[in-house]
Amino acid sequence: MCEDCGCGQDTNITFRKPGSEGDKEHAHGHEHHHSDESHHHHSHNHHHDHNHPTEHTHSSHSHPHSHPHSREIVVEQDILSKNNLLAERNRGYFEAKDILALNLVSSPGSGKTSLLERTISDLGKEINFFVIEGDQQTMNDAQRIDAVGAPVIQINTGSGCHLDAEMINQAMKELAIENRSVLMIENVGNLVCPAMFDLGEKARVVIMSTTEGEDKPQKYPAMFQSSQICIINKIDLLPYLDFDLEQAKQYALQVNPHLEFLELSVKTGEGLENWYTWLKNSL
Repeated sequence: MCEDCGCGQDTNITFRKPGSEGDKEHAHGHEHHHSDESHHHHSHNHHHDHNHPTEHTHSSHSHPHSHPHSREIVVEQDILSKNNLLAERNRGYFEAKDILALNLVSSPGSGKTSLLERTISDLGKEINFFVIEGDQQTMNDAQRIDAVGAPVIQINTGSGCHLDAEMINQAMKELAIENRSVLMIENVGNLVCPAMFDLGEKARVVIMSTTEGEDKPQKYPAMFQSSQICIINKIDLLPYLDFDLEQAKQYALQVNPHLEFLELSVKTGEGLENWYTWLKNSL
């Protein structure tokens, strides 16, 4: 969560489109505020200038003392409450415009961007794709998506380690997503914080690869619990690895018995038809 990892504290969020005035930055200050108008960063320096007796005891003053962990819980609840409200607004917008919004999540290097490139290249004439890219820095992924012909906007989160509903709300306005299209949201490469933030998506797609080890669902259960689809990528490497495909699926089913699996290789194309069929059936 934000309070634990520090993301979102004084983070400068930028929204950029490839090729627009040299990838001109549009900076948006993005801080989490709470109902008491306090910022997400808390720094308390209490100076008591009262004339207290030399002996200062709890019996002489009635100061409420709250355990620091209780404050952290309240902060996290405030953040998620605001996020969930915006996520529902996003979801209503997507439903009204018949937009299939998918939240693609994974650890770095699993193949999210490569999967998007291949999908857009193969289905771009049948489906209108729009893409929101999330990374802490660089325009690299947005430029790759732009090269295959899909409208894309890059969100650079700075020190932030996830996208949230407010960022998506801002990005989708600038992207001007058309009716009856597919919005692919490539989240920041991270299996922790993105699991907690609903973006308003129709489905969450978690991607893992055969090079990561089959115990990912055990290590990061919240992400697999909150996903509807699990894509296992790089199956072309199975003959060269010790990766146990069936064991990986069993670990995932232990935390989410309803998870649906798609096994594929973006590089060779094996299994991609199943992914494409799922996409078309979801429209």
